[in-house]
Amino acid sequence: MSELLPKEIESVLPRISDQEGNKNPTVYAVFQFPLSGWIWFVTEGDAYEGDICFFGYVVGLAREWGYFCLSELESIDINGIKVGRAEDHLPRPLSTCLRHYGIAEN
Repeated sequence: MSELLPKEIESVLPRISDQEGNKNPTVYAVFQFPLSGWIWFVTEGDAYEGDICFFGYVVGLAREWGYFCLSELESIDINGIKVGRAEDHLPRPLSTCLRHYGIAEN
C-alpha cells in the first residue's frame, strides 16, 4: 500500500474520464513538492500495470490538465525531501482548492 494514496482515497476516486466535461470537477487528493511549489490536484485515477495513473490539474512550470502516475510522484526524492499529500484534504471542487492554495484561476 502506498503512503501517498491510502485505500480510502483510491476506493472513491472516479475512473479516468468520469468527470469529463465538468468545468469544476471534484478534487480527491492534493500532492505537493515543497522544494518546487508544484501541486497536483487529482480528479480521477485508474489502476494501470501495477501503478495508479491519475488525471488532474497540475500547477508547475505551467498550469495545465494532464496525466501523471503514483510511481512518478513516489520517485521524487531530493535529499530526503519527497512529494507529500495534503492529509486534511476533503473532496471538493477544483475552484475551491485553487482558492485555498492562493492560485488564480485561468
